[in-house]
Amino acid sequence: MPKQSPAGPEPGADPAPERGSGRVQSVERTFELLEAMSDLGGTAGLSQLAARLALPLPTIHRLVRTLVDLGYVRQQPSREYALGPRLMRLGEHASQLLGTWAMPYLRELVDEIGESANLAMLDGDHVVYTAQVPGVHAMRMFTEVGRRAQVHCTAVGKAMLALMPPEQADMIVAGSVMHPQTGHTIITPDGFRAELDRVREAGYAVDNEEQEIGVRCVAVAVPGRAPRAAVSISGPSPRMSDALIQQAVPLLRRAAEGVAGELEPLRPGTAQAG
Repeated sequence: MPKQSPAGPEPGADPAPERGSGRVQSVERTFELLEAMSDLGGTAGLSQLAARLALPLPTIHRLVRTLVDLGYVRQQPSREYALGPRLMRLGEHASQLLGTWAMPYLRELVDEIGESANLAMLDGDHVVYTAQVPGVHAMRMFTEVGRRAQVHCTAVGKAMLALMPPEQADMIVAGSVMHPQTGHTIITPDGFRAELDRVREAGYAVDNEEQEIGVRCVAVAVPGRAPRAAVSISGPSPRMSDALIQQAVPLLRRAAEGVAGELEPLRPGTAQAG
């Protein structure tokens, strides 16, 4: 009696994972889904996620329902899905670790420039400072790790928003109250959009006494698919001259690329461009 060949996959079923790759497809897809939700502003519908990830809707639904049951995603009254509260604990520890990984790059900035070097991350419409190496001068800037500040009056905030799609940056600014920290603070959405255009053109952002009188800061965003960190140097305005800022920018870019390597290391099976 002839043997029957095994039945093929059902129409619309997920393809089988590749053997020998050492990677678990369902785990990989779960994290791709969470990253897609983050890229979409933290909230998305099933059809949006299916289109973005090029996966069947039933697959997306199963992944999302599992994440909802675990508390990593929650369903909104609009029936869309949002990143859930259990991710906060993971994010807090990851931020602390990133601050540790960034320290060698910040120390190198201080060695070459002399002013205080900082790492900040985006949290809603605020930035959170996650690491700092103080400058070498007796009079220097000190920012407490964990301190929060609004995006519109900080070089790190402007640098990160400038790398985002304009509509995503507009959404963040729309949810922010643009308090005037000093007489130099930009406090109108139109003025801030024009400032982001200048940052995009220049490739770096400057805080010209917008957060604190007598202090200037220059920042470069950490490159990546979704900019969520930036490195900066800050110091007293008389020392933070335009010439020093121009000297610092290429060094900040080098540091930002180093931190990016810590955030998104080369994945297995991918080749690094020469």
